Amino acid sequence: MNRYQIALLILISCTLSETNAQSKAKILTEAAPEAAGFSPARLARLDANMQDWVQQKWVNGTVVLIARHGKIVFYKARGYNDPDTKAPLDKTGIFRVASQTKALTTVAVMMLWEEGKFSLDDPVSRFIPTFANQNVLATFNLKDTTYTTVPAKRAVTIRDLLTHTSGLGYPGIGTPSEMAIYAKSHMTGGVGVEVNGQTLAEAMTRLGSLPLFFQPGQQWKYGLNMDVLGYLIEKWSGLSLEDYFRKRICEPLGMKDTYFNVPPEKAHRLVNFFLGDSTGRIQKQNSVFGGALKMNYPLQKHGYFSGGGGLSTTLYDYAIFLQMLLNGGQYNGVRLLARNTVRLMTMNQIGDLSPNVGDHAADNKFGFGFLVISENGSRFTPSQAGTYSWGGVFSTSYWVDPKEDMLVLIYRQMWGPYVATTDKVFKPLVYQAIND
Repeated sequence: MNRYQIALLILISCTLSETNAQSKAKILTEAAPEAAGFSPARLARLDANMQDWVQQKWVNGTVVLIARHGKIVFYKARGYNDPDTKAPLDKTGIFRVASQTKALTTVAVMMLWEEGKFSLDDPVSRFIPTFANQNVLATFNLKDTTYTTVPAKRAVTIRDLLTHTSGLGYPGIGTPSEMAIYAKSHMTGGVGVEVNGQTLAEAMTRLGSLPLFFQPGQQWKYGLNMDVLGYLIEKWSGLSLEDYFRKRICEPLGMKDTYFNVPPEKAHRLVNFFLGDSTGRIQKQNSVFGGALKMNYPLQKHGYFSGGGGLSTTLYDYAIFLQMLLNGGQYNGVRLLARNTVRLMTMNQIGDLSPNVGDHAADNKFGFGFLVISENGSRFTPSQAGTYSWGGVFSTSYWVDPKEDMLVLIYRQMWGPYVATTDKVFKPLVYQAIND
């Protein structure tokens, strides 16, 4: 091989390395569907369905964002923010995303893990002493809420919290024993409610003294794990969870509309919340859960920051966050996580256990903060194995399909019998539009 051939090989290698680096650090830009392998005609099917959902009075409105290869090929709102006045739903509106907060909490935890603040297998009691010597519920008497316990076989770890295998329950949506025991101790889901002015530190410290609902590591159960991690983020970083998200995640990434406390100047962008019924009646709601949760909570200044459910944000902001993960932990020149950390977060972390959520739950897995579609589970969906996802109780959801290099978000602010109907047809409408 002569020197000219060697020089040519070096040039080609450098070019390929630069191309690979650029491909792994995509910045979201709006583009024609064809530029990302989508058919405009087939995307029009999705658009028509979104409009039909409104006409059928299944939902008041829907906003969808689809990005592939870093190119936004669909970003539209259909429907109304107020069906009575016909005020349109704005695609830049601020939505209550509830449990979508958990993904930011997970990223924050893993950022601090990369800084050496803790080990994944550290016991939580190392940082919150009340989690030492825990007990597990054995029997429960619903009539008088008395119970018996047995000692936990091992300590709850940080890994248990990240995978929802700790034994913690969830106030308001758990079993009768969970709800009764937590209610007696004034535990909340952490969203829009501050009981007697309690702080996150007080609540999570008190939680450690309450019984677990199964032996650590032996089941998967949705619980207050991310709220505990939110408090640990505050302890590890010296910042409030609100400040950590803002200073370490949102501002570096350019997420300009993500808040625990939506500022007054953006209050008009908070999307209305609705309840629908089977007759097609859709009504705006100022509160839910029998009035216990006021839906203007993002506008009410508060200092209890739920790592499990407190954020409000826009589709575009959250798409930036997801693109950062899809890029392997970096976005627009800012690296939050190493790519192997993202790999850990988005792979099976629960072994032979099954997450008891969603359709075909037994066939999928859970990572750190995300539901992960397994090879076996992929037979039920057009999403490929390795797709990770989650959502929020107010009818927002997202998924990231790494093999398709694609992220998808669908946001509503509504409860009703037909929301699930739209969910079931939405995913096929997205995937059928891929045309490459």
